[in-house]
Amino acid sequence: MQTNLIKNINLGEAMTSERKIYALDTNVLIHDPNAIFNFEEHQVLLPILVLEELDKLKVGNSNLAADARQAVRTLASLIADSSAKELHSGIPVHPNEPEGEQGLFRILMPAALDTPDTKAQKLDLKINDNRIINDLLLLQAEQKPVILVTKDINMRIKAKACGLDAQDYHSDQLVTDINRLSTGHMEIEGSFWQKLDEIEPQQPSGESIHWVSLAAMQSLVGGRLYPNQFIYDQCEFVTRVKEIREGQVALELLNTGILMHQRAWGLVPRDLFQAMAMYLILDPEIDLVAINGAAGSGKTILALACALELTVEQKQFKRIIATRSTRGLDEDIGFLPGTETDKMTPWLGAFTDNLEALHAEDYDPNSSEHYVGTNVPLHFKSLNFVRGRSFQQTFLIIDEAQNLTPHQIKTLITRAGQGTKVLCLGNLAQIDTPYLGATSSGLTYMSERFRGFTHGGAIGLKGVARSRLAAYAEEHL
Repeated sequence: MQTNLIKNINLGEAMTSERKIYALDTNVLIHDPNAIFNFEEHQVLLPILVLEELDKLKVGNSNLAADARQAVRTLASLIADSSAKELHSGIPVHPNEPEGEQGLFRILMPAALDTPDTKAQKLDLKINDNRIINDLLLLQAEQKPVILVTKDINMRIKAKACGLDAQDYHSDQLVTDINRLSTGHMEIEGSFWQKLDEIEPQQPSGESIHWVSLAAMQSLVGGRLYPNQFIYDQCEFVTRVKEIREGQVALELLNTGILMHQRAWGLVPRDLFQAMAMYLILDPEIDLVAINGAAGSGKTILALACALELTVEQKQFKRIIATRSTRGLDEDIGFLPGTETDKMTPWLGAFTDNLEALHAEDYDPNSSEHYVGTNVPLHFKSLNFVRGRSFQQTFLIIDEAQNLTPHQIKTLITRAGQGTKVLCLGNLAQIDTPYLGATSSGLTYMSERFRGFTHGGAIGLKGVARSRLAAYAEEHL
């Protein structure tokens, strides 16, 4: 007997022709468990095969399993008080909005395998992606056009080849071009004061903080200003945007000499960009710093040196916790011998390598490293065990942050308790997580979201500090 369960759902009855139907793939809910709430007044359709995939993924201690469980909990809370009939006819996604702007959520039941031939059925229907495409094509033939939302590029290609519109999930992509991502610094050609005088005459008072008209500064830089942004010129003048209020900008007056003579645990910056990053990290008023830079630009050694300086020398923090996002880390850590720190050490080898570099010139480097290892509260933690905890007076270093989704970066940063500083390191050119790109990375998302935060800053490093070989490889390979 031929049955088509899709025919029992009329998605067009309660909606106007202007509203669209979006069908979500599993990876969208893994990427953002709250994705169903981001389609405004439109319909959100969830194939039941997606629920089956979430059910298989939710078991375990990995980040993937944790995100799958969060997605299931979000769906459960949405349909908690709904009857089967209400779920069948559609549940308002935003019940507090005016009628017509509430949106609808439905679950799409699968079609019988003996339904009439479609383009998708020429694919292997043992594969869930193909079955989802097939079900959506059957629905589209009976109703209005359906848009498949998936972060899987290959699935989008297959869907379009079969006549189904497919899109990436863009709700949390705050920039469309990675070149427009803020670097945290801006260069002014010539002299800063001369250029500013041409727009609005200035009389610097000689104090470290100088107030300037916001309109004049925006005209000078040709764009938006935000707290903790550095501006420098070709005459070794550097300033940091300290505060913006009531049409005025407070500039902290610095210079290249001041920044380049900083020192943290014996480390001095090699260039102006490292100096800017170090200045932000060492500032007790800054709670969050995001550093994006190419491999070998000095991210990890800067982070470690500043962490040791602030924790051991200045006693601002009680402990240093280092963690990182690595594909397979949570799945593979259980197979390694020893304690959690022993298991994490191979994954966080960059920190131990830089610890050696920081003490290479000591009279007895082995003794120095042993002292740090035994007396400094430096802990290596698995990313999955950092989630769900609350850290007080902790210097938290999140390495490889470019491999985190916006949802994951949020769950980590919200772990920060009183007196905690969070430092996120990453290279947007080296993303290993499937379905993530430079514009959708959690590091990009966080940098843009915190752009206006007075106690946060982001810096893009330039150059490669490892060796001439590494510099040439970074540029040419």
